[in-house]
Amino acid sequence: MPELPEVETVRRGLAPAMEGAVIARLELNRPDLRFPLPENFAQAVNERRIVSLGRRAKYLLIDLEDDLTVISHLGMSGSFRIENEMLGEFHHPRSKDQKHDHVVFHLRQKEGLLRVIYNDPRRFGFMQLWKRSELDLYPAFAELGPEPTGNALDADYLAARLAGKSQPLKGALLDQTVIAGLGNIYVCEALWRSHLLPTRASGSIVTKTGKPKKEMVLLNQSIRDVIADAIAAGGSSLRDHIQTDGSLGYFQHSFSVYDREDEACRTPGCSGTVARITQAGRSTFYCPVCQE
Repeated sequence: MPELPEVETVRRGLAPAMEGAVIARLELNRPDLRFPLPENFAQAVNERRIVSLGRRAKYLLIDLEDDLTVISHLGMSGSFRIENEMLGEFHHPRSKDQKHDHVVFHLRQKEGLLRVIYNDPRRFGFMQLWKRSELDLYPAFAELGPEPTGNALDADYLAARLAGKSQPLKGALLDQTVIAGLGNIYVCEALWRSHLLPTRASGSIVTKTGKPKKEMVLLNQSIRDVIADAIAAGGSSLRDHIQTDGSLGYFQHSFSVYDREDEACRTPGCSGTVARITQAGRSTFYCPVCQE
């Protein structure tokens, strides 16, 4: 499942091609993905201008004029690619098997026409229409916590949410009501950077008066840093994920613990070896020596 940095990478790749363009035609090559496509989807977006591209957690938001938003989730194997009918620097080659091209945005820009194509072999992704002014009421967004890239996430906020909890740190950080969009890979990486055991009780890094301990301050900064680093690197490109131009990201080459079981810990001076355990059905990678 693509995590937040992968979706942000897609958003940044699509924005130059889509923002400001008019949807001349929406081509639907099947009636459904994971869920049925919106009723009268093509008619609803026809001739509407794309105002901006946004993101909430792991969801891509295509904001249209007249208070309408296309909410898109990539699922397990969804990806977008750009095909330009104009020759020039914005041309990108095909990156996926055409038989899995399910939704095609035919766009009209000042420079000419282009296509933005959604491809999804497993069809676990989906698209829905929602009013932009009522996005907070969208069921998947109603209880989401703050973004790990925004100013609302800080050590005081985390202390307030985790105080008194015996839940393991990893489980607490994967709770989308605590932090939106933070997934398995980057929780493992952030806990390693902050030298905290994933099995440690969440409330153990909060004082009795509810204030963040120094470990909490470091954890908060580690979360923000690992997400920023992954976005800068273009996401992780694990399994099916690719960028909108068909190229792979490369943050996976910077993983310090994730998927590195039995390898030497990368903390300077640490003699530990990366271990793997299972928590809530997911693999957790950590160093049992320098994470406490």
